[in-house]
Parts: sequence; structure tokens; C-alpha cells
Amino acid sequence: MIELYESQRAMRNMRKAAMQRGVVAILDVGSSKIACLVLQFDGEQSGVDDGVGSLAGQSGFRVIGAATTKSRGVRFGEVDNMVETERAIRTAVQAAQKMAKVRVDHVIACFAGAEPRSYGLAGEVEVAGRAVMEQDVARALSACDVPDIGEGREVLHAQPVNFALDHRSGLIDPRGQVGQRLATDMHMVTVDAKVIQNLAFCVKRCDLELAGVASSAYAAGISALVEDEQELGAACIDLGGGATGISIFLRKHMIYADSVPMGGELLTSDISHGLRVPREVAERIKNMRGGLVATGRDDSDMIEVGGETGDWEHDRRTVSRAVLIGIMRPRVEEILEAVRERLDGAGFDHLPSRQIVLTGDGSQIPGLDSLASRILGQQVRLGRPLRVQGLPQAATGPGFAASVGLCLFAAHPQDEWWDFEIPADRYPVRSFRRAVRWFRDNW
Repeated sequence: MIELYESQRAMRNMRKAAMQRGVVAILDVGSSKIACLVLQFDGEQSGVDDGVGSLAGQSGFRVIGAATTKSRGVRFGEVDNMVETERAIRTAVQAAQKMAKVRVDHVIACFAGAEPRSYGLAGEVEVAGRAVMEQDVARALSACDVPDIGEGREVLHAQPVNFALDHRSGLIDPRGQVGQRLATDMHMVTVDAKVIQNLAFCVKRCDLELAGVASSAYAAGISALVEDEQELGAACIDLGGGATGISIFLRKHMIYADSVPMGGELLTSDISHGLRVPREVAERIKNMRGGLVATGRDDSDMIEVGGETGDWEHDRRTVSRAVLIGIMRPRVEEILEAVRERLDGAGFDHLPSRQIVLTGDGSQIPGLDSLASRILGQQVRLGRPLRVQGLPQAATGPGFAASVGLCLFAAHPQDEWWDFEIPADRYPVRSFRRAVRWFRDNW
């Protein structure tokens, strides 16, 4: 835990230094594509952690370079083939640098998968009637009981999401206020350590320094949820190629994160097997003619199916769109059912507002919103990322929600555990007492 604390702090300091120099790259390492955005900071706000929240920061930077490339070597949101992933990252970064006309040395990366687990932690300390100082916040965080996260796990996020001073709860920042007892609730996300290690090693092989890492589900939620949704309670479902990320926000903080190891690539595989066509053809058919809700017209709406067998008659066959929908719908239903199980387990129904926002490349399938409303039983809408200065039109679609969210995360990150000076002798130890569903009880 101490090593993790120091490594996260080192990355945060590296990010500050890169922002002070004025340029940093954003890297979204996905299963279907790798996206790179180069950010230029205006110098006035760069490197300042002012805790203003995730929707701020749009005036502090602009996108000066952008590039995407097909992802090879990444499966289920995790690095599977180091050489192929390195080549894809180099391609994306070099193209973005060429557009930006500047060299980039530091990148902040996000990824899906890695089996995220959420924990709600609570801590409380005495402040004895004086104004709360930075050290008191650090003591409150160090008083949190950390559960046994298991071998081979690493903390990815550890954010204080609520402060209470005596009987006043819901404080964003208690520093400077007078009280007797300071309590805090903290949300911690752990992931498979090997996934982060492989990603860091791959970035280093590309002659880049990793200056930060985040969950794609968290980044997508930052950019796809509007301010009211983040405040009142909403879930962001990021339908990617290899994994589907889930994040729940309340009072502008992420309070739950999870992922389902299924995504759009399974749909492509199903179509490839069902129609007996190559994956490239299946991907094109999915994007151009796919859907989830069949109508009477779909039986007569014929799709020309190409192949590569050399048999002209076989390659020129046709299938109805109703057949294609019949292949796609069961897989999407399976993914949404798995999402519903995660949301139910997280206590999503207990939140004041239960809005669900679908984003990611997979959210563009026609009919998804109505199918999701039926399965998830909530208010569902399709979400696109916030507009940020300089973002190319090609990068404004739902598939770039995580990339844009990572820009906001880089410019104005929320406070994390490692932003506070916690003495080594007070650093939390594993207490083996698992946290309860704290946001049900506290909020």
C-alpha cells in the first residue's frame, strides 16, 4: 500500500510538471481503437488542483492534436499482446503529435476491464473546536478502515466523496470551517495489478512517461453525464469493444465502478459466425445495417453479404435485416442483463434520481435505448461527450466519451488519497472489515 501511495503521488507530480510545460497527451487504450489527444494548457490554470470538480477546466486547455488507430493486441480492455499494442500506441501518438506539431513526453491513460471492485470507506477524527486544516483531512482519510483487497490487486482511485463536520454533512471541502469532529466517506476502486503494470510497461516501451491512469468508466461518466445527473444520481454505461464500463455518480463524485467483460466485438463475432462471413465484413454489416428492434419491413429489407471464398454465387448471397437483428439482439440483451445485475448489487435503486446514460461506440446501435429501457427499467438516454475547445468534429461522438473525460480528469482532477500528506505510521492498514453500502445509509 505504501508503494502504491508513492507511485500514484509520483504520477500526479509528473502530470503537474507536464502541465506546467504546457503539453500532455491523453491515451484511451481500448479493445477496438486507441485514441490519442494532445492537450495544450494556457499556463494560467495548469498544474493547479483546486478541487472545482469534473465539469470545470474547459477554459484551461485546448485540443491541438487528435488521432485514432485500430487497436491490435488489446482484449477485454486489457493488454494481451505487448508488441501489437505498442505498435498501435506509437501510431496513434505519432499521428497526434504530427497534427499538433509538438513532441509529447507524458501521457495520461485510461483503460477498461481489469475487474474493478468498489469499496465504501469511512473515517472520523477529533478536531477539538478549531478550524479544519489540511492535516486534519489527511488524518480523517488515514482513519478509514481499508478492507483486505486481496493479492494481486491495486488501488486505482481513492477519492473522498463526502465530508461531515459535527452534524453538517455533504461538505465538499471542510478546510477552514470550525467543528469538533470531522468524518469522511471515501470511494476506493481496486483493479487487477497486472493490467496496470502491463499498460505502464507498454507505454514505457513507446518512449513515453505514464503521468496518470484512470478507469475508462470513470472518464466516460465525467464527460457523458450532465451536471444535474452527476449531482442527483445517474449511471453511465460505456459500451466499448471489449468491455462495458459501469460508473455511478452522486453529488458530482463517482461512488461505484464496475465492468462487464463483454462488448461490441462479441456482436461482430456473432455476426461473423451466424452469417459465415469474415470479421471485417461482419463489422461493416453491424455498423451499416445493424439494429435491435425488428419491424415488418425488415423481412423484406435484404442485405447483400460479401465473402472471400472465391465462390461468386456464395459471396453474392443476401440475408434479411430481420435475420441480422435476430443475431444481434440476444447478445445485447445478455450484456444489458449483466449490467442490470451490477446496478442492482450496487443499490442503484436507492438513489434520488435513477437516470441511465448510454455512451461508447456500442451505444450507436439503432434501438438500443428502447431495449435498454425495457431491461434496465429506468430512464435511459444516449450520451455524447462534452464539447471541449479544439476537439475535432470526428472526435465528438459517443465513442470518444472516455477520451474527452480523461481530458477533464487531467485538467482538474478530483482529490485523491495520495494528494494529502499522510504520515507513514498513520497510513491505513488492512483491517479486514469490509465496507457496507455506505451511500445507501449516508445519502
